[in-house]
Amino acid sequence: MSTIQNSIDIIIKQGMLPLYFNADESKSIALLKTLYNVGIRAVEYTSRGPEALSNFKKMIEVRNAEMPGMLLGIGTIKNLAQAETYYLAGADFFISPGFVPEIASFLIAKEVLYAPGCMTPTEIIAAENAGVKFIKLFPGNILGPDFMSGIRDVFPNLIFMPTGGVDTTRQSIETWFKAGVSAVGMGSKLISKEVMEYEAYETIEKETKRVLDLIATIKG
Repeated sequence: MSTIQNSIDIIIKQGMLPLYFNADESKSIALLKTLYNVGIRAVEYTSRGPEALSNFKKMIEVRNAEMPGMLLGIGTIKNLAQAETYYLAGADFFISPGFVPEIASFLIAKEVLYAPGCMTPTEIIAAENAGVKFIKLFPGNILGPDFMSGIRDVFPNLIFMPTGGVDTTRQSIETWFKAGVSAVGMGSKLISKEVMEYEAYETIEKETKRVLDLIATIKG
């Protein structure tokens, strides 16, 4: 099995992809451990600030030592230089807010999963023609489940995951899955700034467990 397919399988199995960034290295690591302890095996750390790279390298170090089986991906990758940097840092998969052909070429050649953000059929076709297998529907709150329902039959060989605007409620998650997605990206709705600020890891643990159980029920 290719490493690309393995990454896709792990994300689909858990049905969700938690994503976050925190400038504080210790908080970033503590949250990663929390998610791992509750059964999460794929996490997207977003490259949103100047501390992102150094934090990510430390997280990889801790992951390698303490969290077997955990995939740590990097998000908000917008150019080839960033992709190369995080590839060398050990990122397991890469996610962009938009489709960048150079990144697709670089990562697919390395057998690494690249999931670009797309919001039009034209962008999805361009990504598919470049060899991309996994599409991030972004922003999910603008597109909505009806968009997914409308394009599903046109792209039977692609995996879709909305990010942005997916709530932690059963109604929100179930509507997306019924529309045809294989996983949902979970950012601030799952990991809010408040719980991170107060280091309320127990709250995140309980909420993540609830969402995982909910998705398992929805998927049947």
